[in-house]
Amino acid sequence: MHIEPHMVDAAKIGLSYATAGAAFLATAKFSYQNIKENGGLSFLLKAMISTILVFTFFEVFPHYPIGVSEVHLILGSTLFLLFGLAPASVGLALGLLVQGVFFAQFDLPQYGMNITTLLVPMMGIAYMARKIIPKDMPYTELKYSQVLKLSLTYQAGIVSWVAFWAIYGQGFAEQNLASIVSFGSAYMLVVIIEPFADLAVLAFAKALKTTFNKTNLVEKRLYSKA
Repeated sequence: MHIEPHMVDAAKIGLSYATAGAAFLATAKFSYQNIKENGGLSFLLKAMISTILVFTFFEVFPHYPIGVSEVHLILGSTLFLLFGLAPASVGLALGLLVQGVFFAQFDLPQYGMNITTLLVPMMGIAYMARKIIPKDMPYTELKYSQVLKLSLTYQAGIVSWVAFWAIYGQGFAEQNLASIVSFGSAYMLVVIIEPFADLAVLAFAKALKTTFNKTNLVEKRLYSKA
């Protein structure tokens, strides 16, 4: 979902620094809470694994330019379920940064927009999870309808933010709106894939409960109550 370099000019790009700054502050707060609850080592391990996965999603997985941006298979709900809000958010931020620094320097000026587009929907997943997942239900027991709602929340959030940046930068011109619709329609197809990926990963985690439950590598809610 990389925002194209021409989408928002330098005179307007300052807003992205403000939104990214707010997202980073929220992530720092969640990270501090996570470290207090689970320890620094656990947080670092989960954030590191999440970073590697995010880099893989962006750089290795297929991605296609469509409309106002690119369509990536970013398994946001999968990251959230496996590692939790804070480690997954840090992984998104660092994974995108590594890709930009080493492979796509032309994307760095848009980093504020791109990271806002990734992190705010991740917080949306956390909010939705609190609403639809009972406190006594481990994530490994989730049903298709629940993971679908999490996936829809994340992908709809990404599409909404990309649409915002496109309109903020280019206005309501017919061609711009058509490009937004093309991107949004293609991106929401990810929702077809992601819930099945979530269920497969959760089934794998459940099968290896004895192994993973003794490590600091996964989110505690995978196997326990809130």
